[in-house]
Amino acid sequence: MSYPIPENEAGRLTTLHGYGILDTHPEDRFDDLTRLAASICGTPISVISLVAEDRQWFKSRTGFEVCQTPREDAFCAHAIMSPELFVVPDASQDPRFATNPQVLGELHIRFYAGAPLTAPNGHRLGALCVLDRVPRQLTPGQLESLRILSRQVMAQVILGKNLEDLRTASKAREDLEQDMEKLIQDYQEARGMIHTLKDLVPICCSCKKVRDDRGYWEQVEAFMTNSMGVDTTSAICPECRQKRFGDAPIVGKKPD
Repeated sequence: MSYPIPENEAGRLTTLHGYGILDTHPEDRFDDLTRLAASICGTPISVISLVAEDRQWFKSRTGFEVCQTPREDAFCAHAIMSPELFVVPDASQDPRFATNPQVLGELHIRFYAGAPLTAPNGHRLGALCVLDRVPRQLTPGQLESLRILSRQVMAQVILGKNLEDLRTASKAREDLEQDMEKLIQDYQEARGMIHTLKDLVPICCSCKKVRDDRGYWEQVEAFMTNSMGVDTTSAICPECRQKRFGDAPIVGKKPD
């Protein structure tokens, strides 16, 4: 059994996958709409069907056990071909569906009515449909209610996508704020290192002169007096005394 393919199939599938709803868990907000559709239309079965590449997957279902069927067996594959309601009063008498496994098998489907789920860009992603096991017709009021409910289903799909985008944006903002805090911390640490380096006094490794803030080199004594305001006096440490004078006594110092 073959099925029709919309001219804009590539764009339609891109839109469908962009909503990220395929193969998601059941949700009360969708189940409430399928139950309401079945109640208004007086049918034992109601589903929200999304038509993917080679299957129709049911986001919500009432009176229907399977979660997906091949696209070639999908009534909804025909429903997405037009913006209007797609109605099959008696599938056993319709050449398109007379040999369908859902018609000949245990489901014994006879009646189908599907309102397309139309995205804002015009792509039809699937359908809100009601089904029965006996041939029948819906009243104009029931048909209009099915249209209204299909728009509510699409509104919930869009809402779910917007909420997910908001969560993603919020997470990205949190990550950005954490990155900013880390940058600020790194900057403060780097600034502290700069201040530490600034406080270091360059000393010539050869002549031991010191470079001041103006870039001039001067003796340690002059640097301490000019830059630090400290007066110095001459002295000799024990190590230098030993190197220079050995064990000779210092003139003017009484022996120990």
